[in-house]
Amino acid sequence: MPFGDDVLSGLSARPKTLPAKYFYDELGSLLFEAISALPEYYLTRAEAEIFATHADEIVERAGLERLVELGGGSATKTRYLIEAALRKRAALSYSSIDISEAALEASSRALRSEYPTLNVRGYRGEYFEGLRRMAAQEGEVGGRTLVLFLGSNIGNFDPPEARRFLKAIRDVLRPGDALLLGTDLKKDRKDLEAAYDDELGVTAAFNANILGRINRELGGHFAVRRFKHRAFYNEPDGRVEMHLESLVDQTIGVDALSAHFSFKAGETIHTESSYKFSIEEVEQLARFAGFELETSWFDAQRRFACNLLRAS
Repeated sequence: MPFGDDVLSGLSARPKTLPAKYFYDELGSLLFEAISALPEYYLTRAEAEIFATHADEIVERAGLERLVELGGGSATKTRYLIEAALRKRAALSYSSIDISEAALEASSRALRSEYPTLNVRGYRGEYFEGLRRMAAQEGEVGGRTLVLFLGSNIGNFDPPEARRFLKAIRDVLRPGDALLLGTDLKKDRKDLEAAYDDELGVTAAFNANILGRINRELGGHFAVRRFKHRAFYNEPDGRVEMHLESLVDQTIGVDALSAHFSFKAGETIHTESSYKFSIEEVEQLARFAGFELETSWFDAQRRFACNLLRAS
């Protein structure tokens, strides 16, 4: 019971934490789609702008036979690359790895319907597991592979985890294959904090959904309204942090874990870190993992970068 194990260890820790990967059950995935449409959340629009402007160039520079996407969700932005690739070749292989079964199945059905010559495969699970299964089941393909890790999801890893993660991707690629890495760039605190604390409260609902998921799946007894969403930019660490702050002293049971967790008023559960990058930091990260930063594409306001990392 990985979810239960992670909840038990995270809520027993000091300070308390919960892994951000558990945001994305069916409801969480829908909430994130809503977040992506918010005016404050520039990241999705900025990345989509890059693809709309540079998709043909990205495909040309990458030179690919197979697309592999990590955490593709609805694959909305990926369609720009799929269509650019299919303008150059009759058929294409696309593999998606996602922790959300609902998102994986929905996107796979839609892509098969929209692109009859697209060979779609889906792997449900965490990224490391999915990469291993994909490598074992699909084996070698002719031509180059382009792995997509978009939406600045790399920012959800602490720096040592980010390095290990990129190294794990590199380990299943051959020299000449590539990774297209989306990174949110460092910028003004006001813009960063607004993106994670919107006026409508959609991000607050997305954050609190992790408590609702504990209630639904593990028999938790969280009164979600006794927690408040907090988001702020930790400038020394270069990351936006999301927390759930207990509004009162309270003790909460979780039946499936046979455990109770006590909170003081003001105590928080750290649910997400979203690191922001400079291009120099992207280059350093790439080299550590066995890639070379070949080129970066930016939106018009240079808020976001899509970085082509070549496996060396």
